[in-house]
This record gives sequence, structure tokens and C-alpha cells, in this order.
Amino acid sequence: MARYRGSLCRLCRTEGVKLFLKGDRCYGDKCSFERRSYVPGEHGQIKFRRKASDYGTQLREKQKLKRSFGLLEKSFRGYFEKAERQKGVTGTNLLLLLERRLDNMVYRLGFASSRGEARQLVKHNHFLVNDKKVNIPSYLVNINDKIQVKEKSRKVGPILDAVETVARRGVPGWLDLDKNTFTGTIKALPSREELTMPVQEQLVVEFYSK
Repeated sequence: MARYRGSLCRLCRTEGVKLFLKGDRCYGDKCSFERRSYVPGEHGQIKFRRKASDYGTQLREKQKLKRSFGLLEKSFRGYFEKAERQKGVTGTNLLLLLERRLDNMVYRLGFASSRGEARQLVKHNHFLVNDKKVNIPSYLVNINDKIQVKEKSRKVGPILDAVETVARRGVPGWLDLDKNTFTGTIKALPSREELTMPVQEQLVVEFYSK
């Protein structure tokens, strides 16, 4: 299966914003974006650059959102087409579909330090959804679904480390976390205002609507 194997910090620098792709490292002094916030490449530190076209601006917003969730173009385009078929605002529908992914919920609940780590943990059968094993990162959860770390997985290092440091990120108000039982519950789906990701989803819609 194809996947991005390059530097994750390079993606943040390319998009000009922290995407928090490397977990706790992104919050510390070793964060490459903090140390070198200019775009990567030989001419990255040149201050005066040509103004981006409308297409270029839309492309950057699309890439930013796609890379935040660690998706390839085909998968991301599939989410957009599904969002477009739903009732309501396409951009908001797209964000909600991405948020409902199991790997994202595992990250949001604090069972993993990044979405990439969450995706790997889900694939390795560490989680139950409504008491049933689910190892598909793209599985879409619903309101009142219960996500739980399997009992024999509660001593796995990355999960323990993530739960111990979850206070740094915080758990969104639309989720409920019981750290004692390693269980999270989806209380509601977030409103657009509760999604603090710095992305202009309307530009993504415009990009695909051409």
C-alpha cells in the first residue's frame, strides 16, 4: 500500500503551519517547525516570493487538510465526494467525516500521540468499538459509540505514554474519556466552531469544484 515515507516535519514547513504529525515532539524545543519555520529547500529563506494564485491558495489548503489526517489523494477525494452527496455544507461535512475516522478518534481521546501512531495501533488490533474488535483506521464512528483499549493492550508503551500526557493536548468536549478503564465515548459530533484546525475548508471545496 502506498504511503508517504518522507520527513513529517518537512510537511509542516511546506504548509507554513504546525500539523502536529510527530506527537509530543511538536510541543517541545526539538520541533523543526519552531527552529526552521521557513519552507524547505535551497531557497526557503528568501523573504520576497511571488504571491500565490487563487489555485495555489486552494491547493495549499487541500494539502494541509489531507496531510493532517495522513491521507493519500485518492482516499481524500473519496471523502470529498461523499461529503458533497450529503445534505448541508460540503466543507463542514468533509471535516466531520474526517473527524469520525477511528484513527482520529483514538488520537483525539489521547490513546496515541499522533494520528500516524493511532493508525498503526488500530491496525495492530489494540482497540474495541462497542466491544468488538475493529482494526480499520478509516472506520467511521457514530454518536454513543464506545472506544476501548483491549485489556491486554493497556500496558503497551505508546498507549501508556500518550494517556499520561493527554492533559497537554486536552480532550475535546464532545468526547468523554475514562482514563481508569481506558475507555472513550462519543457524546456528540462537533460543530464547526469546535473544530479548531486552522483550515479554510471552503477553499478545498472550490479546489475540487473547478
